Amino acid sequence: MRTGVFIVDDHFLVIEGIRSMLSDEAGIDLMGHAYNAEACLTFLQHHQPDVILMDINLGDMSGIDLCRQVTEKYPAVRIIGLSSYKQLSFITQMLSSGALGYVLKNATKQEILSAIDLVLQGRQYLSLEASEMMKNTQTDDVPVLTRRETEVLHLIANGLTNAEMAAQLFVSPTTIDTHRKHLLEKFNARNTAILIRRAIDLRFI
Repeated sequence: MRTGVFIVDDHFLVIEGIRSMLSDEAGIDLMGHAYNAEACLTFLQHHQPDVILMDINLGDMSGIDLCRQVTEKYPAVRIIGLSSYKQLSFITQMLSSGALGYVLKNATKQEILSAIDLVLQGRQYLSLEASEMMKNTQTDDVPVLTRRETEVLHLIANGLTNAEMAAQLFVSPTTIDTHRKHLLEKFNARNTAILIRRAIDLRFI
């Protein structure tokens, strides 16, 4: 039986690279690709692949949010996160959103095939770098952030004020203040300096 594979990535070269690696595999049926979340969700209304290779950074939606939506609506579809990021925050958030695998974009053909094979069995596959990152950190102490909290955290690290962040994200300063308080709570930090230090230690920034 052939395995239906769908690719979601906003970079043409990445899609073409994966297609060229997998096109000659007898057991793989490349069902197509999408450059954004909207196109992916539209495709899934009419077709259901066995496996989706899903980029984390998409133009119209975070791959983390898309992963959550797809796994809720189509639980039989197995998702493998596809990213150039090794940070623990991206790995844990993708897995907590329902992905069964996480591979880097420099993965070899054999690694991608191994990942597909394992997730089809309902087992987890992590690239070597992702696996090492998970082993080297006590994941019970790693907070799970929303996409907006991640954005606010990076802006805080860049030294922006609440008013500047509000203007950049098109929200009110009160909303930014709420996100800041949630970040302090999640990182168990009593001030911004400790928040940033812990975020760096956990490789969120």
